[in-house]
Amino acid sequence: MALSLLVVGTAAVAGYVLRSRRSSDEDGGSRSKANLGARIVDRSNVPHGATIVDASSDRLADIPGARRAIGRAVRNDAREEWAHVTLDRDGAWSIVDAVRNSLPYYDGGETEYNGVYVRHGDRVVLLDAIGWARLEQPRH
Repeated sequence: MALSLLVVGTAAVAGYVLRSRRSSDEDGGSRSKANLGARIVDRSNVPHGATIVDASSDRLADIPGARRAIGRAVRNDAREEWAHVTLDRDGAWSIVDAVRNSLPYYDGGETEYNGVYVRHGDRVVLLDAIGWARLEQPRH
């Protein structure tokens, strides 16, 4: 009987811990994410109206994950694929806004890439950001 009581008690405690973690993730966890992507582009593909920012720019340094994404793109020679950094925290939407509003963001046409063109050494890297929110689960 004591062994059965111990097993039931342990299972109850484990269930409580799992439920508490799940609730805190859903209720108090981050509600938004930002994904910064970077890829190397040929200088010939930089649109004429685009401003190129230097990688050492202070405004670029103020954006969490931006230099990390650019560094990954350069290290991996990412020309066909985007090098990504995903930030999952409160206020992640503000990172997307910072990329689009505090830097010279180029809003390209149909055949051009949108984003911030960054000079990193002898390369040009395109940086862009998207954000999304986690929707709350409906309670029935």
